[in-house]
Amino acid sequence: MGTTGKRLFRYAWLYKKPILLALVMLILAVSAELAGPLLAKRMIDQNILGIENRWYAVQQDDRYAVEYNNNLYKREDRLKEGEAAGEEVRILQVGRQFYWLNQPLLFDGQRAVENGRLTVINGEQQQMYDVTPLSPEELFAFYRPEFRGMITLALSYFGLLLIAAGFTYGQRLLLQTSANRIVQRLRNDVFAHTQRLPVRYYDNLAAGQVVSRITNDTEAIRELYVSVLANFFSGIIYMAAIYGALFLLDAQLALLALPLVPILIIWIILYRRFAARYNQVIRAKLSEINGMINESIQGMPIIQAFRREKETTKEFEQLNEQYFSYSNKLLNLNSITSHNLLNVLRNLLFLVVIWMFWGDWLKTLVSVGVLYAFVDYMNRMFQPMVGIVNQLSNLETARVSAERVFKLMDEPGVPVTEGTMPRYRGEVVFDDVTFAYKKGEDVLKNISFHASQGETIALVGHTGSGKSSILNLLFRFYDVERGTITIDGQNLMDIPVQHLRQHMGIVLQDPFLFTGTIASNVSLNHPDISREKVIQALKDVGAYEMFQSLPHGIDEPVIEKGSTLSAGQRQLISFARALAFDPAILILDEATASIDTETETIIQRALDVLKQGRTTFVIAHRLSTIRNADQILVLDHGRIVERGNHDELMKIGGKYYAMYQLQQQGAAVSA
Repeated sequence: MGTTGKRLFRYAWLYKKPILLALVMLILAVSAELAGPLLAKRMIDQNILGIENRWYAVQQDDRYAVEYNNNLYKREDRLKEGEAAGEEVRILQVGRQFYWLNQPLLFDGQRAVENGRLTVINGEQQQMYDVTPLSPEELFAFYRPEFRGMITLALSYFGLLLIAAGFTYGQRLLLQTSANRIVQRLRNDVFAHTQRLPVRYYDNLAAGQVVSRITNDTEAIRELYVSVLANFFSGIIYMAAIYGALFLLDAQLALLALPLVPILIIWIILYRRFAARYNQVIRAKLSEINGMINESIQGMPIIQAFRREKETTKEFEQLNEQYFSYSNKLLNLNSITSHNLLNVLRNLLFLVVIWMFWGDWLKTLVSVGVLYAFVDYMNRMFQPMVGIVNQLSNLETARVSAERVFKLMDEPGVPVTEGTMPRYRGEVVFDDVTFAYKKGEDVLKNISFHASQGETIALVGHTGSGKSSILNLLFRFYDVERGTITIDGQNLMDIPVQHLRQHMGIVLQDPFLFTGTIASNVSLNHPDISREKVIQALKDVGAYEMFQSLPHGIDEPVIEKGSTLSAGQRQLISFARALAFDPAILILDEATASIDTETETIIQRALDVLKQGRTTFVIAHRLSTIRNADQILVLDHGRIVERGNHDELMKIGGKYYAMYQLQQQGAAVSA
């Protein structure tokens, strides 16, 4: 069992009680079901074919005595202990007719009747007897004593079928319920782990691929527990029980069926060798398809605006064609190794056994009842074998899916730290910080600055200068490589990220809203943020009256990403969300870049009130919005090239001055 198998087993072991109970019920169901052929054998050999046993004349009449020609006769196996027995007689079947032989049969063999004379030939031996044909009424009289036993056996057979059906229902219900619980637990664990993964993990993985692992791959694993393992468990138990019954029935017949097990094992090994390759590609392509669908839906306005529908469709068709190609390869493999081959093996085995029986190789060793039971057991054994073979494709799909899921879960995540930490003041110090997303490509170089509590620090510079990277490090979306960052004198690396972010608030340029209401998007359903707090936050940012004019006020429904709201409204909700959490450090990442002038004025007013007691970091393209910042850091290619307030930087006449003048001229021209 590989690492993946061990981990799947550990998940299953969490629900060992219902699974073990299901296996016990399965064993009981198999035992009850496999008792049926033994009862049928007894009925055939004893109650039906037993009529050819020796019969003896008796004096005492009872339920097993049969009257014929004014004499009473009883079968040898129905004689009571010590009961006196007279002359021996026989009832023999030749073709479809039964005959009365009023004397012992010296030996048995091939029988033929002509003109009331029975000829028995066995090799070189031959014997002739005078026989009398029995009428249907006379024959029925000899069978009548067996009716009670036959009815009892038939009722027992039916009762065992009911018992087996009850246990089978119970074990399937328990196994499938346990399987659903296992996958529910696995899905919860996978999703919880995605919440712990650092932001950098998602930089190189499409959202649709993550979704595919949480949904499609875990669903394939569910099939492993629900269908595959259920069929394998029941198949193995059935086959073991049937082989046990066969050896009890007749060891020679059991040895004839024994080679089926290694054939099945070789079959499974060869199938898995080829199917594993195809399934790896199929699951990967399915993830890529999901990723592309997700990306296309999110980018539909751009696709349609730039008339890229055909090109996007063509890219999707190429992915889909690759998925289709490997699916067909797997389908061909499944067809080649389909259960029809098992049926061929079964029929060949039956042919050999019947040929041996009618060729007198087995006829003298086994009875018709034993042969019937053997055929019945073989039919029953091939059913679980077919079930196992039919589940091989699901087994490989589940194994590959499990590897993908566990690979995701093996990605190092940020441990969740319980508890809280006191609200820090918000004094931030960057000391000679250097950072690179890719090794050898530094995006921040020797960054040093000091932000005191309550100060507003503005970061400006061209695209790619490192502004957002500074805030990514402050939020610990990424960790510092060289240098140190401290908050209130404490190294950032020594603070658990959950505690660190507890007192931080952020407003992004493109705010993300969740499906729900305006109020729930402000509070994020945090238990400590009351409705009053939500209302106050909205009032502080000057948005409460705006949202109250909507049909449902702040309970107005918000669909995914808030697409029914304007950019300004979405930004105000995001800003109120940050303020509702009462952060010690407030980060505005180009928060006013896509907002109209009127909304920006509302936010500026709110900022002037709310920045008291908070350290605020602002990334802004509009330099007019940061004129009142306590510090302005001008970045260029990852370095701080200028620093100071607005007036100081204007006096220097450097990069900031040039940028400001350029924007002012642009504003004047547009006006």
